[in-house]
Amino acid sequence: MSASLEPLHFLGIAGTFMGSLALLARELGHPVTGVDANVYPPMSDQLAARGIEFREGFDAPPPDDGSRLIVGNIMKRGMPVIETLLDRGLPHVSGPQWLGERLLRERWVIAVAGTHGKTSTASMIAWILEYAGMQPGFLIGGVPVNFGVSARLGESPFFVIEADEYDTAFFDKRAKFLHYHPRTLVLNNLEYDHADIFPDLAAIETQFHHLMRILPGSGLAVVNGDSDALARVLARGCWTPVETFGVVGDWQVGQSGTLAGPFSVSLNGKRQGGVDWALSGAHNRSNALAAIAAARHAGVPVAVSLEALSRFRGVARRMELRGERAGIRVFDDFAHHPTAIATTLAGARDQASGRRLVAVLDPRSNTMRMGVHQQALADSFDAADLVLVHAPETLGWQPADVLSTMPAPLMVEPDIDRLLARLLATLQPGDDVILMSNGAFGGLHQRLLDALTAKEGEA
Repeated sequence: MSASLEPLHFLGIAGTFMGSLALLARELGHPVTGVDANVYPPMSDQLAARGIEFREGFDAPPPDDGSRLIVGNIMKRGMPVIETLLDRGLPHVSGPQWLGERLLRERWVIAVAGTHGKTSTASMIAWILEYAGMQPGFLIGGVPVNFGVSARLGESPFFVIEADEYDTAFFDKRAKFLHYHPRTLVLNNLEYDHADIFPDLAAIETQFHHLMRILPGSGLAVVNGDSDALARVLARGCWTPVETFGVVGDWQVGQSGTLAGPFSVSLNGKRQGGVDWALSGAHNRSNALAAIAAARHAGVPVAVSLEALSRFRGVARRMELRGERAGIRVFDDFAHHPTAIATTLAGARDQASGRRLVAVLDPRSNTMRMGVHQQALADSFDAADLVLVHAPETLGWQPADVLSTMPAPLMVEPDIDRLLARLLATLQPGDDVILMSNGAFGGLHQRLLDALTAKEGEA
């Protein structure tokens, strides 16, 4: 590593994107430091493993060693460090812009965009390319189990990135993915989300249309053929070849009576082969179709992709089995949107084999806290036998009212400690409990396992 590269100081270093970017910057040879609030695994563990120093909180002034400040979109006007940055005219750039200009300009970028499935699909593509011997670089908003890290530079022109439509920074309100200039683009799906940024679905569709405008004619768009919103995006203008996947797509999953285990893949009605894996859910099979199509554009034969996916081990925090105690299995999942909750629980139900399914929701995202998805939320728990919801005082709606039509019994708790106590009093051998949050959930996963271990010991 070269010590002559400029030092970088990341504002918001522990987010999934910014933390992964910090890992890449360190791998390039930049001295890297940072600050953030509410730091938790797996990103905190990855930063520590690379020896990257960071402090918690945003009150400390920026360093005076000439570091370029890499600004995450969690940063806002009024924060002391931002006001100091502007008052002193310190050199700064957004994370997505730095990535696009410093790392992606000469790469074959394979970007995965959409409301759901970005992390899983990007992980599948990266693993397929790795299995094919192509040694890709990647930046993913999670940790693929096959790699154990969320980002690396790679040894080939190919770079796989999870492409988020969220805004870039307080000084750049374009979608982050507009900085990446992909050659291969996967559009998984498109629903209304990020209500703190976008007024409606049409506004998000406009950002996706902007992305289509910079996709080269020699590239490929791999698009979910079952999405009306994506069809509207393409109708606004598309100058790139398109391959579709889904029920009515070019790429399809063969008929199967179960959502778990092996499945077959066809292209334009011709069977290509099968995937034999342990993942469950129609959403994961859809993600697999998109990954196979994207990898084929990068030069990977379909047969190799099918072999690779049969060895794909999933992504941390995506139906990740954290442990089993006293006959109770504890899963960690990132679902925080009604559609993701429904598909996750449907897949879990298919694998449960008669076990009771207990869903525990932390409505943490800005959109969820605002209550934007209230009407769709009750139906998303159809596959659950029991639902518990963490409802802090800052939540903008009442779960007891919103979920009153849900067939499953409901428990609501504003306090994590009491939520844990109710779980312990309720769970019984043969239960599968799924903790769903896009944050740390107050460490509930490990606290529950520890408590169950103690309870098992007492018994």
